[in-house]
Amino acid sequence: QVQLVESGGGLVQAGGSLRLSCAASGRTFSSYAMAWFRQAPGKVREFVTGITRNGATTYYADSVKGRFTISRDNAKNTVYLQMNSLKPEDTAVYYCAADRRPWRAVVDRTVAEYDYWGQGTQVTVSS
Repeated sequence: QVQLVESGGGLVQAGGSLRLSCAASGRTFSSYAMAWFRQAPGKVREFVTGITRNGATTYYADSVKGRFTISRDNAKNTVYLQMNSLKPEDTAVYYCAADRRPWRAVVDRTVAEYDYWGQGTQVTVSS
């Protein structure tokens, strides 16, 4: 069983910053790619960013490129999401997710390829 616990969400004004953390336990963290997804009210869950198991390669949705940065610390079993220059359209519940297959060389952007999810953390950006 894998547990993912997110933290760091909150309310911030447009232009502000937040840093999300996701602590993992239950399997070899360093063997799996990790990703952040988000879901706004009435919308489907969408890929935000992902990172390969060794942290060498990162992927971003066009909507967050240049503003968000994903990183991971395999010694701490934790993945981070630094969000800068936040916009009201970034408002959503943010979820940390673990790839369902170990040793994958790339990050998949589809929800179905992730088998463990955190409980989600709310990010609200006011205008």
